Amino acid sequence: MAILNYDKAVKLNWNSPQALNNWGLGLQELSVIVPAREKQTIIKAAISKFRAAIQLQFDFHRAIYNLGTVLYGLAEDTMRSGRPNVSPNELYSQSAIYVAAAHALKPNYSVYRSALRLVRSMLPLPYLKVGYLTAPPENNAIAPHKDWERSQFLLNHEGLQQADASDQPPSQSPGHVDSGRKLVRIAVSDIVSVSASADLTLPPGAGLCIDTIHGPRFLVADNWEALDGWLDAIRLVYTIFARGRSDVLAGIITG
Repeated sequence: MAILNYDKAVKLNWNSPQALNNWGLGLQELSVIVPAREKQTIIKAAISKFRAAIQLQFDFHRAIYNLGTVLYGLAEDTMRSGRPNVSPNELYSQSAIYVAAAHALKPNYSVYRSALRLVRSMLPLPYLKVGYLTAPPENNAIAPHKDWERSQFLLNHEGLQQADASDQPPSQSPGHVDSGRKLVRIAVSDIVSVSASADLTLPPGAGLCIDTIHGPRFLVADNWEALDGWLDAIRLVYTIFARGRSDVLAGIITG
């Protein structure tokens, strides 16, 4: 019944982050009591509600934290079930990103502080997120697809940068980057907005557009699920910067 009420609340006020957050919490609670075969579907629905709430209000720390907790629970379930093709470590790392962001936005909240102690080691320290993106040569966004390269990118409180050999976290294998190429670097202070891109001129994959004060920068994630992770993480870093909390985030990942 509560789930139906949340559904009605969202339909009446479709741009309400709080209603979407409550709906996500209701689904999260429902996932505990449903048969195992239905749990994954409900958990994914909860994730989508929390993510939608954050997209409406980037600094909605409760939804950010709740998304972290539901991903942590999914990681635990994945670890126990041993499902193939799903990495619990990746889910733990995603969970830690949201918990860290919630703490950075509200460092005085004891619940966030306690949760951060549990998950901080799951981050790819000294970065918030490490993963692969396909990028064109620096300063040539319209380069032919053959000149775009898939390589490792690093996100921290200062911005997004393409990794070189000296940047590699010990746990990560290096991506291929032509040593003669200038590395892509986007400072958080230059970011205006971040969005998915359906530009048909981009290479295959899930397009990402980072609009900056110097113009748009296009990158391509491996798939749409990976794109969601990048969109959220970059937006959170920017939001934390805009709220004057970058020093807190820096302390989390470099302290």
